[in-house]
Amino acid sequence: MCKLWMAALLAFPLLWVAPDADVPAGFGHWSREAIEQVEVKLDASASADPHQVGVQQLADYPNESVMLVRRKADGQVEWHETQVDVIMVQSGSATLVVGGTLLNGETVAPNEKRNGTIEGGAHVKLSAGDIVRIPPRTPHQLVLDGAKEFDYIVIKVKGY
Repeated sequence: MCKLWMAALLAFPLLWVAPDADVPAGFGHWSREAIEQVEVKLDASASADPHQVGVQQLADYPNESVMLVRRKADGQVEWHETQVDVIMVQSGSATLVVGGTLLNGETVAPNEKRNGTIEGGAHVKLSAGDIVRIPPRTPHQLVLDGAKEFDYIVIKVKGY
């Protein structure tokens, strides 16, 4: 009986080992509850922003960053020289104008242009569940087409 108690006492600490103790550095996980809390902040941020967009960066890693975005109006034209955008639509619908030629874009940061217009370009309808990849040096713009909100996750892959 004494041996049984000794074995139980030795095994007891093993019950308290954290289940994520072996999670590697750089691992990211955002629960639905955490995302819902961010979405509340995004709504207020989008309402106060002159472009009607709320953005919350969830992580910034050496090779990519992860952001949640809520749009309440059409987006500006964007062009990234060294980043790929991967967009995962959470809710709402919009038209992505992608490709063509950026006219009158303004440099707003290193390797980053905004504003202007897109001449040509494809019009791609997006809705919840869709995923798109926009290569670097490709003009793009999200147009809401009368929708009230458009929520998405964007992963910016760096270094192209």
